[in-house]
Parts: sequence; C-alpha cells; structure tokens
Amino acid sequence: MECEHEIVYSKEELNHVANQIIQHSNGIKVWLFEGEMAAGKTTLIKEICKNFGIKETVSSPTYSLINEYRDQKGNGYFHFDFYRIKSEDEASDIGSDEYFYSGEHCFVEWPSKIPSLLPDEYYSILIEVLENGNRKICLTKKKA
Repeated sequence: MECEHEIVYSKEELNHVANQIIQHSNGIKVWLFEGEMAAGKTTLIKEICKNFGIKETVSSPTYSLINEYRDQKGNGYFHFDFYRIKSEDEASDIGSDEYFYSGEHCFVEWPSKIPSLLPDEYYSILIEVLENGNRKICLTKKKA
C-alpha cells in the first residue's frame, strides 16, 4: 500500500499527531498499528484514546489479547495485541471478527499475525523509528 499521509513527530507532539490521525481516519473503525517492537504503538494508542475522551487507564493487552475501554458516551474501543499468539485460531477464538464488524473502534497491534482475519476496510498506521528518536507515521486507508 502506498502511504497517503505522512507525519514525522517527536514525543512532545503526540497529542497533535493523535488528533491528525483521528481526523484522517474518516470514520473507518478498524485501525492497524504496525511497527517494530518499542516503536510506540501502545503509546500512540493511549494518546488516541485520550483524544476520544477515554478516562480509563489504557495499557497494552499483551497477555490478555484484548482490552476494552468506554468513552463518556458509552462507545466501545477495543485494543488488541496479537504479538504473542501462535496461530490465527487464537485470535479467532476470542471472536476478533465480531469485534472488527461491531461498528466500534478496534485498535490492532501486530495485525501481520492475523492476515486472513482482517476486515476488507481498515486504516493502517505504520510507525517507523528514525535515527534521531523521532517517529515517522504512514497513514493508509484500505477500502474494499
């Protein structure tokens, strides 16, 4: 996929970047976060959740595979981390497809582990760590 929108930022600009990402998503609800270990996927998801008005503590669901959050209006946000799964069956067993088609926001870390389970429409957020410690994000929408 070709990058549609690129952002380079430092940690101090994270709030602004989260807002840009939300605005650029245009209503797509399944967001795939890709990048090497410690690239900042969970950190970015925390900031995005804050911008959606989520008051709960947002943390990585590394061992539970999924965390659920609610905003003040009761809208659901589902945060997945598939780093530790051994097969797509594990993701399927937790009902990932039901979440992906629920109409609620789904933030998916390590989507490369579940390629056949991904919906036809999603928003890809690729994070690259630059030599100076800043991050470069490539935003791309995939619509069926």
